[in-house]
Amino acid sequence: MNKDEHQNKKILEEQIQWCKEQDQILEEIETKLFEMKKIAEYSLEYELTSDEIDELNGQLQELKCEVQSLEKQLHPVVH
Repeated sequence: MNKDEHQNKKILEEQIQWCKEQDQILEEIETKLFEMKKIAEYSLEYELTSDEIDELNGQLQELKCEVQSLEKQLHPVVH
């Protein structure tokens, strides 16, 4: 393998690793969105007290922040 082929192979391996990392982040986002969906469905299904509503809203807010944090990892800063 000559120098150019070796360099191309290294670049491709780095791209594969980057794709795997992006895929993992997307899986984490999907999991959190699914949790949010379950909370929303639960709240529609049952009559909840105001305390329960506040607790579920807190959980939704926390999940939302986690999703936003993960989304930022999908968009690397370019200088």
